[in-house]
Amino acid sequence: MGRLIGHRSTAVAPRRDRSAAPAAGPAVHPGSPEPLGARPCRGPDGVRGTNFALWAGGAEAVELCLFDEDGRESRCALTELTHEVWHGFVPGVLPGRRYGYRVHGRWDPWTGARWNPAKLLLDPYARAVDGEFALPAEVYGHMRDWPQQHVADTVRDDRDSAPYVPKGVVVGDDAVDGAPDEWTDDRRPKTPWAESVIYELHVRGFTMRHPAVPPELRGTYAGLAHPAAIEHLTRLGVTAVELLPVHQFAHEDHLLRRGLRNYWGYNSIGYFAPHAGYAAGGTRGQQVGEFRRMVRALHTAGIEVILDVVYNHTAEADELGPTLSLRGVDNRGYYRLQQDPRRYADFTGCGNTLHVLQPQVLRLITDSLRYWVTEMGVDGFRFDLASALARAAHGVDMLSPFLAVIAQDPVLRRVKLIAEPWDVGSGGYQVGAFPPLWAEWNDRYRDAVRDFWRGALPDARDLGYRLSGSSDLYERGGRRPYASVNFITAHDGFTLRDLVSYERKHNEANGEGNRDGTPDNRAWNCGAEGETDDPGIHALRRRQLRNLLTTLLLSTGVPMLVAGDELGRTQGGNNNAYCQDNETGWLDWSLLDDPGWRALTELTTRLIRLRRAHPVLRRTAFFSGLARPPEGLRDLAWFTPHGTEMTESDWYAPTTALGAYLSGLDLPQRAARGAPVTDDSFLALLHAGPRPLSFTLPGPPWARGYELLLDTSREDQGAPPGSHLAAGAPIQLPERSVLLLRALTATDLRQKTE
Repeated sequence: MGRLIGHRSTAVAPRRDRSAAPAAGPAVHPGSPEPLGARPCRGPDGVRGTNFALWAGGAEAVELCLFDEDGRESRCALTELTHEVWHGFVPGVLPGRRYGYRVHGRWDPWTGARWNPAKLLLDPYARAVDGEFALPAEVYGHMRDWPQQHVADTVRDDRDSAPYVPKGVVVGDDAVDGAPDEWTDDRRPKTPWAESVIYELHVRGFTMRHPAVPPELRGTYAGLAHPAAIEHLTRLGVTAVELLPVHQFAHEDHLLRRGLRNYWGYNSIGYFAPHAGYAAGGTRGQQVGEFRRMVRALHTAGIEVILDVVYNHTAEADELGPTLSLRGVDNRGYYRLQQDPRRYADFTGCGNTLHVLQPQVLRLITDSLRYWVTEMGVDGFRFDLASALARAAHGVDMLSPFLAVIAQDPVLRRVKLIAEPWDVGSGGYQVGAFPPLWAEWNDRYRDAVRDFWRGALPDARDLGYRLSGSSDLYERGGRRPYASVNFITAHDGFTLRDLVSYERKHNEANGEGNRDGTPDNRAWNCGAEGETDDPGIHALRRRQLRNLLTTLLLSTGVPMLVAGDELGRTQGGNNNAYCQDNETGWLDWSLLDDPGWRALTELTTRLIRLRRAHPVLRRTAFFSGLARPPEGLRDLAWFTPHGTEMTESDWYAPTTALGAYLSGLDLPQRAARGAPVTDDSFLALLHAGPRPLSFTLPGPPWARGYELLLDTSREDQGAPPGSHLAAGAPIQLPERSVLLLRALTATDLRQKTE
């Protein structure tokens, strides 16, 4: 009986909209099927207008809906159909005009067909969006309040959704700074991978509480472009910002019902449109120019812009989700469906998965990527749940169409590509498996470093690999150490301060009974859960923060910091602040008024400066471990506290301390004219134990002496008296500390005594 109701039963009448009929739109000329989207141009007679083109493979008819300043709708039938693209040129439609589509076709969810012309649809290629998504019942293509809930998604709802959904906006070059603008390569910093230091930030959260950013600009693209915001980035020395999603996104219904909003933005619905909520100057196309001015300002400061992009799923969720765009254009063409086509394949945990094996979906993604590079000026992308994009018919495939297209694309293969190398489906964990050109978020680095500093690493093997570039993961296939994006924290999880202040998640404010967020935090609270007045615990936590930041910025690979970790930002133990668009999620700049947190920022700055000054800390090739003439030194050597090189058995033994010697002789890098590059040699000593430890410094030929550069047991990083240490002699390594020593040669010692 349920199938009859949902399939083609005439016994159940859909609820119909009673609003006034829309006006007839202007005449439509044939136009062109290329390019997709709404592009202002001149018709054959020289009249200005806009060409509209929409791929809607299985549709029976398409109506273009135009909206005037008062919100009145007029409809124009697009009658031209070329290779499944419906198109037409409409004279007199100029930039700033709002529009949408109504697509006609069969309603048969049992076969995956979900066309419903009562639902106004956002153009998948819209370059700007005006208005916010609300999610009343009218926005759903099915009868959301149908009494038989198990078949509710199969009964069509014919109420008009136009009053409740935002509209696309026609955008022309005159809306982008007044004139066309080529993004030539000489405008871009083009920072080499090995020299990159990535800073993950949220456009809104970074400036919402910044006292030097004007109130009307806080939380916007213009706010991030403000000199006060950029000054912090340049002072730190980071080379790239990785922006949490800036594609137009929608807020989930369950959040809106709880009075919350999607803060992170991993709920995309417009892959060409900068999110309108981050625009200070208007949403009738002005957000496009504002975004580009932000990119220009960052480029001028030498900072690249990397976008966190979500092409694995959309905001339309599963079969019970709203009909906003792709579902109503062609559900079967855009989404992966299960064997029962009423249901969606879900490799993302968000209800649906884009069907990247379909040519039109692959085109949508690559057109979007090229647009953000060539017309918006960005320098790279971090792909959320990238394994979902690499899925072929029977699992994740590193020869999948998506990866193959990216590899040969003359635009995309030249930008920075970062994979989050997993999804939630079977076989989705693919760390180390992505092909050349790709870097990856290395969660094995995160876990090993967290475990070491909380005293839970059983032996040193995994830590050794992670600190030296993870050659076990990335050396195959010609990849380099910079394929590993090293991170200890990310937007998803504890902040760095919370990592040393909480062992359990505290997500009650999310309204999900603290069930959301991972329970696997690998955290140590230093003796008290959360905030405390104990000065000893405060001091220990700050020392641990110095240890973690120092480890990250001295490791081989590409370091990624999270905005605010250098300030001691806290989320109060919330490890899933995706819906906390408030003080929990925003940076608290007043932390810089505290000398302790200011010292942490200064340490971060010093470490980045040290990294950029020394090529041995940012190698372009993996360590070989081989002895090199004339001194017979290895490029990387590991030492026990006894001052001897680690043996095979030492790697398997429990330890709290180890030393890493990085030789600056004969580095794999070459200068511009091919000359060899040499550098200082360094000894890094890491000790996670709770008591001081005697550590014998390696003697000749490794060094004739050592100069102490950094000691994380000290909040003040000025070199203490007597910071020159004898080679071959024991030193007291403070508990829970990192010491960085520069190896001195005989020439160095001679110069110091002269």
